[in-house]
Amino acid sequence: MRVCVNFSSMLILICTIASQLILTSQSGIGGDYSGSPFLPCGFFNDTDDIPDIKTDFSTQLVSNEYIITFKRYYSQQTRLNFISAALRTIMSLSWSVKPRSNPATKYPSDFEVLAIIAEKEESLKALEQHPSIKQVTQQKQITRSIKSESNHAEAEDDSDDTHDCNSSTDPLCWAPKWKSSRPMRRASLGLTQGSSLWQSTGHHSNRRLLRAVPREITDIMEANVLWDMGFTGAGINIAVFDTGLKEKHPHFKNVMERTDWTDEKKLNDGLGHGTFVAGVISSTMDCKGFAPDANLYIFRVFTNSQVSYTSWFLDAFNYAILKKINVLNLSIGGPDFMDHPFVDKVWELTANKVIMVSAIGNDGPLYGTLNNPADQMDVIGVGGINFEDNIAKFSSRGMTTWELPGGYGRLKPDIVTYGSAVRGSGMTQGCRTLSGTSVASPVVAGAVGLLASSIADRQWVLNPASMKQALMASARRLPDTNMFEQGHGKLDLVKAYQVLSSYQPQASLSPSYIDLTECPYFWPYCTQPIYHGAMPTVVNITILNGMGVTGQVVDKPTWQPFTPQNGDYIEVAMSYSPILWPWSGYLAVSITVSSSATLWQGIAQGQITLTVESPPDNGEEKPRRSVLELPVKVQVVPTPPRNKRILWDQYHNLRYPPGYFPRDNLRMKNDPLDWNGDHVHTNFKAMYEHLRTAGFFVEVLGAPFTCYDAKEYGTLLIVDPEEEFFPEEVTKLKRDIDQGLSVIIFADWYNVTVMKKVKFYDENTRQWWMPDTGGSNIPALNDLLSPWGMAFGDGVFEGDFELAENRATYSSGSSIIKFPSGGLLIHQTLQDQGQEVIHGKADQASNVPILGLYQHSLESGRIVLYGDSNCLDSSHMKTDCFWLLEGLLQYTAYDNLSPMFTQARKSSHSPTGPLPPVGSLPTRMEGNHLYRYSKVLDAHQLGTQKPRPLPGCPTLAWTKGEPLNISAPSNLYKHQKLLSIMEARQPIPVIPRFQEQDNPNNIRQPNNWDAQNSGVLVVSDNWGTVGLLAFISGAIVLGVFVHLLYRNRRRRQKLPIRRQRNSRLRQVKQYRVPSV
Repeated sequence: MRVCVNFSSMLILICTIASQLILTSQSGIGGDYSGSPFLPCGFFNDTDDIPDIKTDFSTQLVSNEYIITFKRYYSQQTRLNFISAALRTIMSLSWSVKPRSNPATKYPSDFEVLAIIAEKEESLKALEQHPSIKQVTQQKQITRSIKSESNHAEAEDDSDDTHDCNSSTDPLCWAPKWKSSRPMRRASLGLTQGSSLWQSTGHHSNRRLLRAVPREITDIMEANVLWDMGFTGAGINIAVFDTGLKEKHPHFKNVMERTDWTDEKKLNDGLGHGTFVAGVISSTMDCKGFAPDANLYIFRVFTNSQVSYTSWFLDAFNYAILKKINVLNLSIGGPDFMDHPFVDKVWELTANKVIMVSAIGNDGPLYGTLNNPADQMDVIGVGGINFEDNIAKFSSRGMTTWELPGGYGRLKPDIVTYGSAVRGSGMTQGCRTLSGTSVASPVVAGAVGLLASSIADRQWVLNPASMKQALMASARRLPDTNMFEQGHGKLDLVKAYQVLSSYQPQASLSPSYIDLTECPYFWPYCTQPIYHGAMPTVVNITILNGMGVTGQVVDKPTWQPFTPQNGDYIEVAMSYSPILWPWSGYLAVSITVSSSATLWQGIAQGQITLTVESPPDNGEEKPRRSVLELPVKVQVVPTPPRNKRILWDQYHNLRYPPGYFPRDNLRMKNDPLDWNGDHVHTNFKAMYEHLRTAGFFVEVLGAPFTCYDAKEYGTLLIVDPEEEFFPEEVTKLKRDIDQGLSVIIFADWYNVTVMKKVKFYDENTRQWWMPDTGGSNIPALNDLLSPWGMAFGDGVFEGDFELAENRATYSSGSSIIKFPSGGLLIHQTLQDQGQEVIHGKADQASNVPILGLYQHSLESGRIVLYGDSNCLDSSHMKTDCFWLLEGLLQYTAYDNLSPMFTQARKSSHSPTGPLPPVGSLPTRMEGNHLYRYSKVLDAHQLGTQKPRPLPGCPTLAWTKGEPLNISAPSNLYKHQKLLSIMEARQPIPVIPRFQEQDNPNNIRQPNNWDAQNSGVLVVSDNWGTVGLLAFISGAIVLGVFVHLLYRNRRRRQKLPIRRQRNSRLRQVKQYRVPSV
């Protein structure tokens, strides 16, 4: 018993010590501090009053000003000569070159800003035709709005503006007043502290530990590990593009240059945002930055009135190249990836080895809200998390929307890090707290500067691709979070150093494998298995080329199905960048199921192999090459029945950029543009998940209606279309419905007078920007519906109603004005929002037909019309109507008419007769520019807009497989993580947050680079501080246990010997004692 007591006591003591060490170690790498009864000095908790700062942005076109981009750099006089030569044939021309006075003026430039007053179209055409001019784009103005708010307020940029709006007294009442991110907005991305500190993804239980936030971000990121090794950012040039910096600010010691690119000619920071960003990167005291010894270059690109121009950025970018900047932080962004001068200049920057770090935006939790330039392949796009390691609500989500409608978006963000309640330098002194992805961006930029200084003797390997590869390979994946939220995971500074210190130039892939069965990381792919006859599943892979700024894919990628794992049941087609520049390219992988697996169910695997080649570097004779392998794993199911398959029409959705397509809910004046892609995996994500839960299979059509087989689908879902329809599409849809295909259409508002009221108003230039259509293109929809005698009107209605005890909200919807007799029409009493917009007063409108259901024969499909899509769109959803959509699908797919529709008709006292005749249908607005952005209209036709010739359907070249008789691992992610375990390791010291820095006993093993034929830079999961302490504790416990058992056994073995000896002694004594 004494042995057990001693062992138990020692075990408790050892485990207590080990747990305390582990808690301390965890707190040093970003864990919760709430488990300890003590908190370190200088920390704050939930109840502390934290100052709140909110940063919003907007962008408008500048009237009469154009950026003329040249193909090369020229002197100012040469640029003027080229412009004069291009415009000399224009007679009554009034134009002038806008003066630019900044540090880059004395250097050659590749652009000029031109003011054109008259004959713009002829002038622009003449400029574009000049052989030395690359492109002509309109100047843009960027406006920042910074405001303080209550600490406990919920900051929602998309709040419902329900205040009264009288257009008769205020002509600008319904004009958009957008302050968000950019593009029309290129945006800084700081947020209100109160709105972001507690945000998370919802992947945690309702019972949560309260926690304190670390005082300094550098502590939780373990920057002191690299500092103690002598790396502090020395010799690295870091540029901060923001609001400036005060001269001789006490937090900074290496400010090499402060430059002003605005028209104010000031250098000091009048807002504080730029100082904060610079402090996170390079502050030397109080709230320390990551690279305190880096050379700071401050670029003031915003005025104190928070205004900037695209041309200011272009000049500043050129100057950054001249100054040989290594790292550039850009805490601005917006959805305008078609701002060509800006995008092209970012490419030029990275091609000159400038590592650009940019915030992905504060438009979360919506998907498809990535901002530019963070969504570019050559830029490190940074998202935000809170100190619970959950994705912050404000952080924008992927996918990228460049590729829509024909393709699929890329994986972004690249990486996430802390962006909530981070402390940084105050405007004049001291520290302040901010939140937003504009905070997360300088965290990564400072870490990149620190990492760059750690390989000062190997600068030849440092470039935008190699740094991004190191960050992604070392990132720690967050659990229960998908790839469009977290990218490759959370920044791990120490692991990134270990990867970078042994890096050898090579190419890699992002993501590094395709596993359509891995949930939730591979959302949305993992939510729906693939089957024969479905639209191909497209995965867009980014190729990162760390071997050189330019490269190419040698020969063609090969598809190698794994024979033991049913790889021959899937077919693969690939397209890829012909040239990888700068530092990157794409590999689009289309996957489908072969006809032999129509009834088969199971897992199929294989791999794609490709070779990337770059020119030899200095002193090298042979080209650099990397052979990459991309594992593929999919789940195949038998082809579902037709009635369960829904086809989503993506082809006829248009969004900003490039055109001004207004919001679908007129109440949302803070967000005037429709820019989220209108995809089932972006702003219709919640609807998609509801349909999958209900058992439907959703496929996406990125081509005209002539490119699908109607016999395969039960329902065609057309939601909020802005595009026109080809005449051939109208004909084919009529034939498809006659043969059994059903159609559900969710429309939106359309009214020419209302469109003129909601035109975009530039408060600075006093210019109006007209929308190209309404919330939906009702005239085009009416053309599509004309064969059945159906049509939507141009009335705009809103209001709440109930349908069989289900609550619904009608937000800026249209009404049905033509519908065939014999159909079911449901009417509701609503408010006439159109009258409110036009005349300033909303009248009540009774018996507004909003929902119609119709089937013209027993053999035909069914048609459903509903006038509002906001209840499906997460962008501006007030109340969802998923229950309505599911009920309508039961009708279209199974001919099961829910009683709620017939009851609603009776309860609302809907008229039973046909609709009254209408004199005319809504017409297209005269002078609209839809033809400029349309895939259907011919942009070269004069006068009446006409469709262009119907394009051919996209065709894919399916790759002939080269079967391999090998088996793939069951977990592709873990397998790749284990590839480098046997690599050589170099131990480096790791000092936990609360451990004395002179303690030499805490050793952290580095992780090396896997140079095998894998498409990923992998890092072995070495034992960190936590694992090492746990192992030592276990070893001690085991040793004590073995020792005590050994002693106990020896004691028992000695006991019989002692008894025998005592017996002999007693016998001897008895023999010697004399008898009496």
